[in-house]
Amino acid sequence: MNKLLVIATVCLGITTKTFAQNPSKDWLIAAISDRSAVNVLNNGKAIELNNGLLARRIQLSPNATTTSFKNLVTNEQFIRSVRPEARVTINGKTYNIGGLYGQKEQAYLLEEWINQLTGKEQDFRYIRHEIGEVKPHFTWNCQTWASNKKLPTGKSVNLFFTTSNPDLTGIEVVVHYEIYDGIPVLSKWVSVTNKSGKPVKIDQVVNEQMAMPEEESAVVGKPEKMKKPQKIYIENNFAFNNAMRYELSDQATHWKIDSSYTSQVNYNYETPCVLEVYPDLGVGIELPPTATYTSIRSYELLLDNYDRERNGLARRKMYRTLFPWITQNPIFMHLISTDPATVKQVIDQCAETGYEMVILSFGSGLNMEDVSEANIKKFKALADYAHSKGIKLGGYSLFSSRRIDDETDVIDPVTGLPDKGAFFGHAPCLASQWGIDYLKKLNKFIAETGFDLLEHDGPYPGDVCASTKHPGHKGLEDSQWVQMEMQKQFYQGLNAKGVYINAPDWYFLDGSHKIGLGYREVNFSLSRAQQKILNRQNIYDGTWDKTPSMGWGFVPLTKYQGGKDDAILEPLSEHLTDYKQLMIQYYGAGVQACYRGPRLYDTDATKTVVKETIDWYKKYRDILNSDIIHLRRPDGRDWDGILHVNPDLNEKSFVLLYNPLKDAIKRQVKLPLYYAGLTDKARVSIQEGKAVTYTLDRDYSITLEVLIPAEGYTWMVVYK
Repeated sequence: MNKLLVIATVCLGITTKTFAQNPSKDWLIAAISDRSAVNVLNNGKAIELNNGLLARRIQLSPNATTTSFKNLVTNEQFIRSVRPEARVTINGKTYNIGGLYGQKEQAYLLEEWINQLTGKEQDFRYIRHEIGEVKPHFTWNCQTWASNKKLPTGKSVNLFFTTSNPDLTGIEVVVHYEIYDGIPVLSKWVSVTNKSGKPVKIDQVVNEQMAMPEEESAVVGKPEKMKKPQKIYIENNFAFNNAMRYELSDQATHWKIDSSYTSQVNYNYETPCVLEVYPDLGVGIELPPTATYTSIRSYELLLDNYDRERNGLARRKMYRTLFPWITQNPIFMHLISTDPATVKQVIDQCAETGYEMVILSFGSGLNMEDVSEANIKKFKALADYAHSKGIKLGGYSLFSSRRIDDETDVIDPVTGLPDKGAFFGHAPCLASQWGIDYLKKLNKFIAETGFDLLEHDGPYPGDVCASTKHPGHKGLEDSQWVQMEMQKQFYQGLNAKGVYINAPDWYFLDGSHKIGLGYREVNFSLSRAQQKILNRQNIYDGTWDKTPSMGWGFVPLTKYQGGKDDAILEPLSEHLTDYKQLMIQYYGAGVQACYRGPRLYDTDATKTVVKETIDWYKKYRDILNSDIIHLRRPDGRDWDGILHVNPDLNEKSFVLLYNPLKDAIKRQVKLPLYYAGLTDKARVSIQEGKAVTYTLDRDYSITLEVLIPAEGYTWMVVYK
């Protein structure tokens, strides 16, 4: 075999028996015919949420508790021991919501034990339930291109609980469940309504707790070093810290030990096998009479494999299905000026080349906090002009990473001073008067100018504040919860107005649309040659768990963070090859980049390149915004590439291959087409040439010999 021939392979996990090996029966490929249902069982003693992919059974008598949570594809059981449905701490005392007791063996639960379990009088007791349809949690008004504009469908069930405890008379707790059509995901949250006639303190709410089978048997070892259960993925809407990855942003998912599980292998009973979802710092709010508190929402995705790509595809389908606003993906340019003549010129360039949005970037001079009549008049005129050309207009605003004054900034609970106790050093408290006014100003500016986008840098990143003088919160205890709720409500309000949101924190579940792929800013001052490879690495690494539309990249048309002339693209006409390849890399991945500079083109030749690239992207937009399968990570030593897959389209797959070397290369490249829904034949067209038919191998792949030009790229479309 020629040593230059390299076979690239991707481990799909499709040889295991843990999920359907036939694409026509795989929920990641084919539509599932089963609809969600909430079934009443055992003469009303239990209910079961079931959608053909998962089933969660809840015993209702003598009190409510989950007795089974099963992946119906693999027949795996996730409940080894019963736990209360939730837990609340009110006025300093903790109460279980539901719960049954008396299970002697904690390693597993037998059906015949369930009716022998008993409740406790002091717990909140189940009284009734209501079954309904899944409803939106906020209004989504989509005003841009999106690959999915449908909201999820499914069933909901609300379990109502009260207590005979005289200290909690009039306190009603509801445990909410939703189950969705076509995807093995269930969501859960808790609400507390105060009908007592007097204020109560909500200190903490644990909205989910499940005792689950352990992932490994470790005789010795500490919980932080042991594996947590891998076949269930938990996400909740209490995530922040600018990591641009959910796992590093999550502030509320906890894996606990279970010392009552005395038959576990670990000698010190420290196996992490109890899931609890709650905010680390608690809630700390005062709930007035007639008011309702709503907890974190957690989403539980059951997985059928350990394969990284498959599990990433499952997460990405969860995002597209349950939070379809993340599929919005307008084509935008970052303008570094607010001079009206320049803005209008760039709007014209966008209209001529197929761009859809102009973002007045950081450093452009835009100040959304200035709600003076003159400022609003200026930018309303520009927004009106953009709209007349079919272009949307938006802009940048910085919240965090800035100092306002001692009265406004977050107070460090250790020092009692505004002395760099925030996540980014100094930062204002969103619940200060300044913060309250800041949100009002942005809402006013956006509403009155008609802006279509908010590029929000440093939204609330989780800072706590020990001030007792800020009008929006009472002190340290409630500061995080209150600020988080203010941020969410702000984004949800913008969604109702059709405003698109770029933000560096993980607010996807509450309305943000895009976050960074993950990057180091100073890298954009490196040479264009370095940036091309680094950008492809960012794309490759940033799309395992995010859809292409969820991440953005960066292309500095002018100097950014320093850098020399070899780092920038201006004059554009002198660097057309690099300009086009950077566009192909991002648009070919379905990822929008911030093309930051004073213009999109400088000559007719540059205009032609930009327009042709955007036309190419729009022609294949649906498949380019589809899931990515990772072929080979860029390393500068050999070819690298990705492919998109979508079994619902005419174009089943789109392949992009890059050659960083100074000579053209021929390579044999293996294309895994299982997730494209292909089972027998595939027709491949190289750059719109004549399609050639291939027979799929038994692992649903084909192998092609491909010529990739020196320091260039090639692409292919795969049809059925």
